[in-house]
Parts: sequence; structure tokens; C-alpha cells
Amino acid sequence: MAKKKVINAAEQSFENQNFSLNLANAAGDDANETTIAEKLLSLYNLQHICSQIDRIRIVRGELPDEVRDLEDACEGLKTRIANYQDNVKTLKAKIIEEDTRIKEGRELITKYETQQDNVRNNREYESLTKEIDYQNLEIQLAEKHKVRYQNEIVAQNEEIAVFQEKLSELADLLKQKKSELKGIIADTEKEEAELVAKAEELQTVVDRRLLVAFERIRKNARNGLAIVQIERDACGGCFSTIPPQRQLDIRLHKKIIVCEACGRIFIDHQLVENQNAIPVFE
Repeated sequence: MAKKKVINAAEQSFENQNFSLNLANAAGDDANETTIAEKLLSLYNLQHICSQIDRIRIVRGELPDEVRDLEDACEGLKTRIANYQDNVKTLKAKIIEEDTRIKEGRELITKYETQQDNVRNNREYESLTKEIDYQNLEIQLAEKHKVRYQNEIVAQNEEIAVFQEKLSELADLLKQKKSELKGIIADTEKEEAELVAKAEELQTVVDRRLLVAFERIRKNARNGLAIVQIERDACGGCFSTIPPQRQLDIRLHKKIIVCEACGRIFIDHQLVENQNAIPVFE
């Protein structure tokens, strides 16, 4: 396992060295037309604009997700409330059925009691008595069911009230988030369009192969930074230590140099300060 890790590390280092060489070759193709320093500054300024666009999209990107989640939660609560309301309707219908059963049972009892007054023998009287007892049991059972259904309705209505209160809170929050999103879109739409236009303009003056490499690094970088400065003798992207000789090469900006650990392109901070550029991390 240790041997495998050493091999993987060596392969990564070799890949970054080749990548650095390719970038240097790309930068050197038209060295007479554009200096390495100018190429680096173009990439740096492009990075700054891309980072601003990223921040706008991140802020706006979180709100739509929140709005969608709140909309789903509201729909879920509405569905649950509708289901409980359907249950209440079903229970009320069952109560009506039990009331009908009770009414019919009492009518039969009255009928049987009237018939008892006109019986001809004890057998008929006992038969009617049994029917009366049976109807009384049916009435008792119906009343028991009716009470149970009524208790269930009370419980269901309590649940509905809880869900309706929660739905009201979520609806208010959803309204607030939608308003925030609308405001952010209104505030940033113009700014984003202007930044995108600037980025496209800068891309036209950057060497095509450098631009492809820049976009590839940005895509793979966690924070979207493809070109960084050295901070406290370390890479400003992955914080890996940079040897003094390599730092000197970066300050000389005679060729494009990338971090052996993460592949980000280096730019000397003095070069940035000389053009009064705004830091990428701002």
C-alpha cells in the first residue's frame, strides 16, 4: 500500500511537471508579441472577474434551492392536511351511518313492542323479545362506534390545526425568500451581465491554450481559483510549501510555473501590486 502511494505521488508530480512544461511552451509560442508577465496579469484579472461572477452565482444559487425546498415542504403539508380532511369527511359519513342504524333499530324496537301486545302465544312473544334485545345490542354497538369516530375526528382536527400553523409559518418564510431572491436577481443581473461581458473580452486576449488550461484548473479547483500568489512561502491555493529556488523563478516570471501539488498557476505578488490589481481573494 505504501509503495502504491509513493507511485501515485510520483505520477502526480510528473503530470504537473508536464503540465507546467506545456503551459510554458504555450506561453512561449508568441513571446515576442506578449510577455509572460502580461499573460499572467491577463489571467489574473480574468480570475478576479470570474471569482466575482462565482460569488454572485453562489449567493443566488443557494436561495433558489431554499425556495424549492420550502415549496416542496408546503406542498407536502398541504397534501397531509388534505388527507386528514378526507379522513374527517369519511368519519363524519360513518357517524351518519351509525345514526341511521340507531334510528332504524329504535323504530324496529317500537314495532316489535307493538307486536308483542298482539301475540297469540309465548313462543311469538319470546321471539319478539329476542329481536328487541338484538336491536338494543346493535344500538349500543352503533353508539360505541359513533363515540370512537367522534374522538378520531377531534384528534384529526388537532393534527390539521398543527399542520396549518406550520404551513402558515413556512408560507411566510417562502414569501420572504422569494422576495429576497427577486431582489438579488434584480440587483445582480445587470452586474453579472457586465462581468460576463468583461470576462469574454479578456478571454479574447489570452492565449487559447493558456485559456483552456486556466478553465480546466478552475473547474477542478474547490474554490475556483486557477491562478494564485505565494503566501508565507506556500501555494495560495493548496498551501503546499514552495522551495526558495522555485519562488525565485516565479518572481522572475520568465515562464509559466504551476504548483506541483495542485496544478494552480503562480503569479508574483509584486507583479500584481505594480498594476494596482485588486486581489483575487477580495
